Formats: sequence, structure tokens, C-alpha cells
Amino acid sequence: MLHLSCVSGCKSSMTTCFRALCCKGPPPARPEYDLVCIGLTGSGKTSLLSKLCSESPENVVSTTGFSIKAVPFQNAILNVKELGGADNIRKYWSRYYQGSQGVIFVLDSASSEDDLETARNELHSALQHPQLCTLPFLILANHQDKPAARSVQEFKKGRQWLKLLCNSQTEGNMPNYFVTLLECKWSLVHCIVCLL
Repeated sequence: MLHLSCVSGCKSSMTTCFRALCCKGPPPARPEYDLVCIGLTGSGKTSLLSKLCSESPENVVSTTGFSIKAVPFQNAILNVKELGGADNIRKYWSRYYQGSQGVIFVLDSASSEDDLETARNELHSALQHPQLCTLPFLILANHQDKPAARSVQEFKKGRQWLKLLCNSQTEGNMPNYFVTLLECKWSLVHCIVCLL
């Protein structure tokens, strides 16, 4: 008799548990946004994205073609297509722009003047590209921890951009910078955000 009541009680509890789990349905899906991440080789694109994905910094290898990372945030998931920044790869960047809903441009704030000029030219090309010119841009001046890093004032030069600090080795406010990009996308406002 005890055995039957135990089975009956378990059956009742399992039915209640099943209803509670199955009848509520799955949690609402977070919206997903497709972004393209560009910048010269050595700017720190892979390191920044790896840090946001909580990956080990020891395993970071420079991207030679492209890679895609899903970067989870509380209210959205960013599917970031990172494109390699070598000379022989940059000429193909535009082939990967289609379908992008935002752009992350990473530059090395401690790079040589020649590399910085090349980065400016690539950024200028991206800002004028027909598939990107209406999208929100997040511009990250990385490597602020290096002695040769340029200051905020050196990057300002009359531009009306929001400027903050960034370092791929310490996460700090980096996730908030991406939330700012999402807010630009959600409000459908074209914004250029420069994070130095």
C-alpha cells in the first residue's frame, strides 16, 4: 500500500513539474545583431572579442581570414564577423559587409604614424561605403596601456565623437561600450562612437 501511494505521489509531482516547465514556454529569445569588426593587423580585434567572450588570452591568434564570434549581452547577442587586417586581406573587406547592422573599427592607439594614417584611410573608406555609411560605428582606440598610446586630445581634432578609454587586457567598461552601440542601433540613430 505504501508503495502505491509513493508512486501515486511521485506521478502527481512529476505531472505538476512537467506542466510548470512545459506550459510556460521557452524564455523570449534575445535579439541578435550582425556586426562586422575591422581594423589593421595588430590593433587588437581578436583580443577584444576574446575578452568579451571570456576566452583565455593565451589562446589568442591573429585572424588571417575572418572569424565569427557570438558575444552575449543581457539584452542581445552580437554576432561579430571579425575580418583580418593584413594588407592582402583588407582589399576583400567589402565582400563581407552585406547584412551588417553595425561596425566595430579597432585601431592601435600606440601604432606608428604610417600605420595610423593607413587606419584613418581604411576608416574613411568604411564610413563612405554604401553598405556601411548608414550604420552605427563603434570606434575603439585600443592599447591604451602602452606608453606610446595617443591621448584623447590627439584623436579629437575637432571631431564630434564620444571618447572613452579602452584596453583589451582589462575588461573595465568595454561591455558598456557595446551596449552604447546597441542603443544606437535600437534607436535607429546613426552615431559614431570613438572609444579611446
